[in-house]
Amino acid sequence: MSAAQKVDVFRVPCSGPADLSGVQALVDAERLDPKQIVAVMGKTEGNGCVNDHTRDFAVTAWCHFLAPYLGCTVPQVHGRVALVMSGGTEGVLSPHFTVFARVAGTADASGEKRLVVGTAHTRDIAPEEIGRMAQVEATAEAVKAAMSDAGIEDAADVHFVQVKCPLLTSAKVNAAQQRGAMTVTRDTYESMGWSRGASALGVGLALGELAAFDDAAILRDGALYSARASASAGIELEGNVVIVLGEAAGSASSYRIAHTVMQDAVDGNSVRRMLRERFGLDPEGDADAIAARLVNLMAKAEASPNGLVREARHTMLNDSDINSTRHARAAVGGVLASVVGRTALYVSGGAEHQGPPGGGPVAAIFAIPPV
Repeated sequence: MSAAQKVDVFRVPCSGPADLSGVQALVDAERLDPKQIVAVMGKTEGNGCVNDHTRDFAVTAWCHFLAPYLGCTVPQVHGRVALVMSGGTEGVLSPHFTVFARVAGTADASGEKRLVVGTAHTRDIAPEEIGRMAQVEATAEAVKAAMSDAGIEDAADVHFVQVKCPLLTSAKVNAAQQRGAMTVTRDTYESMGWSRGASALGVGLALGELAAFDDAAILRDGALYSARASASAGIELEGNVVIVLGEAAGSASSYRIAHTVMQDAVDGNSVRRMLRERFGLDPEGDADAIAARLVNLMAKAEASPNGLVREARHTMLNDSDINSTRHARAAVGGVLASVVGRTALYVSGGAEHQGPPGGGPVAAIFAIPPV
């Protein structure tokens, strides 16, 4: 795909995982051509854990919605559009979809870099490959393919890489053992972290953030992380889906994207600094401008693995009733909402190798103000 692409982005609220009435309204108003949709990132109100079927429900709804427009069967939609659903809208987070539509446009002559998007899929990841170098390497290859699809030549122009990756179920674990293969874990919930971690390391490898490593580093070496990876595990797929968001000169899009890294769950200052330095917006005095221009804020969240946030003890890892990823989404969602004054934010839980331990990458998409 040429860097002269034009990307439109829509943030669409929903009343449930299968509610696409807002998307249909955009289509009816001729603001969105379904044939141009290349990626959808959704936040659904499930628990975000192994048995969160709201993700699958949303994906199915999107496939049935898009198939007639794309002139393909419902299963074929998966190969045409990158559908990534992240479960869990705890706290103030609001369910919504972020829709990316792309067309070839006339190259912008200003030389200013603007938003581009690219997608790719890996092969199916075998159960015994989840959380291991095979998944890392397959993800890295897909990231490079998605960069090419976006027209990005320099990895420095990549600002956010969203990966949706598979997890282990009891059936998958048993099937692997019957073949004489051992999975990285038998615990299905733990498998989500292994899959996210390996996928994130694949992003870091592809972007040149990380040097060579092996299986022993996965989920063990916290110093290895990507500042631009966001990985979400789900039951609804067998391989990794990759969405690369970045910038390229010549893009005719009316949007910019930037990223930063939260050092911990309450690090709103890093996001405020990004808004000031990259978009010229003061969170304290430009609330109306932020509300008018912000398309979405995308972030990772996790409970600090050492049990502390700024030297104070937290209990997220000790709660037997609520998974720590749910606590983390609620906490980070509240912090980010307080910075930008909006609750329809894409905050994904579980940040293994995604930012420093206890922190996580954040990216913001803003509309370019008219001249």
